[in-house]
Amino acid sequence: MKKLLLTALLLAFGLSAVAQEEEKEMKKGWSFGLLPTATYSVDNGFQAGAFGDVYYYGDGSTYPDPLHKISWEGSYFTHSHRMRLYLAYDSKYLIPNMRVNASVTYMTDPLYSLWGFNGAAATQGTNNYYGDDHVWGNRNVTIPKSLTDQTLTNVNYYGMNRTMLRILANFQGQIVPHLNWAAGVNFWKWTLGDMKDNGVKVDNEKRYYNTDATLYRFLINNNVITEAEKDGGLALELNAGLVFDTRDMEAAPNKGIWAEAYLNGNVLNQRYLKACVYFRHYVSIPIPIPAGNPVFAYRLAWQQTIAGETPLYMVQNNPLLVQRNMISEGFGSSNTIRGLRENRILAEGMAWANMELRVKLVNFKLFNQYFYVAVNPFFDAGIITRPYKAEALGKIAVDDGKIYDPMFNALTESTDPIYDASKVGNLIYSGGAGLKIAMNQNFIVSADFAKCFTAGMDAGLWIGIGINYQF
Repeated sequence: MKKLLLTALLLAFGLSAVAQEEEKEMKKGWSFGLLPTATYSVDNGFQAGAFGDVYYYGDGSTYPDPLHKISWEGSYFTHSHRMRLYLAYDSKYLIPNMRVNASVTYMTDPLYSLWGFNGAAATQGTNNYYGDDHVWGNRNVTIPKSLTDQTLTNVNYYGMNRTMLRILANFQGQIVPHLNWAAGVNFWKWTLGDMKDNGVKVDNEKRYYNTDATLYRFLINNNVITEAEKDGGLALELNAGLVFDTRDMEAAPNKGIWAEAYLNGNVLNQRYLKACVYFRHYVSIPIPIPAGNPVFAYRLAWQQTIAGETPLYMVQNNPLLVQRNMISEGFGSSNTIRGLRENRILAEGMAWANMELRVKLVNFKLFNQYFYVAVNPFFDAGIITRPYKAEALGKIAVDDGKIYDPMFNALTESTDPIYDASKVGNLIYSGGAGLKIAMNQNFIVSADFAKCFTAGMDAGLWIGIGINYQF
């Protein structure tokens, strides 16, 4: 992927002279984008597979918005052994005066990481991210014999397993110009459990992670994770609300507002109701750059459970009316606060902000397709507005609100707590910059680089490579 991005960047500067007509001509018919998923992350390792978008513009009268868009992905991750299959459809023209957004996703996560609850309150700290004795996926760390006589000695303290099937369909229709109603239904089937580890050979013996020495098992044994949710379950979420949209285009707006307010509730098994509010603003800055004016874009967001309690298998979900990426999980990683581990913050309520400056460096035409290259320095910040499982965690905490796990202390040879309730309200913030390469203003290859500045949550240099702007 890095070679692909570098090649595209060199082509951009070499061919920029032929791009004078990009903004004036229309794109017609079919357009295809296909790329290998040659990405890397500290959470999942190298990604192998392919992803892409298929656009149909018809006679070009709706360009740069397509009449129909189909997105797909099939990939596998070498470190976490995650497998993803995804197929999505999006159109504002299939049904007159109505937008349809539907998708099917299947994902396996045999070595998924459960980092704990409520952001900085989960106090594993940077010492357990780095070094020879970290306890995340480290086959060189063994279980002390004083705690177990099992032969399964490798350590992945934050490991567990999950499998997901998701089927969703969302609809929008116009009330008055720029104001739409929105409604949808999302079906989920989750299976949770201990890690499914293929093991590795050490001295001619197969060694596996110890599934008893995990945070997942500690939380089950102490009734923080309940019997009703520890193995997964079903969810049928219904959502309804309003959307206000004045953007000049969708993939990378130059100006306008995109705001949403809606309720999202589960009607199966463990019921809950969430309130979600998003405000996104795109401001064109009148600086005469040949490739186009810079754009200052920001998002203010709030999501909170207002009734019931979210089960473990759904708490990481970040419900959206229109899916811009295959997985809409948070908080952390590419969808909310960049620079954090994937799903590093699990909470019932979260407010966050994203701000970035989008600057097109150059545009050009190649093989009858229109391209541009852009950069986007950014700043992200967030805070927990309602903690997750506060009552259950409080029952096993000592007087100062801290929780200790003897297994964790033995593994790390420390007296550190695994949870500190006093840190629930800590501000979480990060900064970084991204590089974007767009084809026909819709198929956008994205590479973001970020670092978190909140104590105890730093994951080093975070890299996210995928498609689309974050918002």
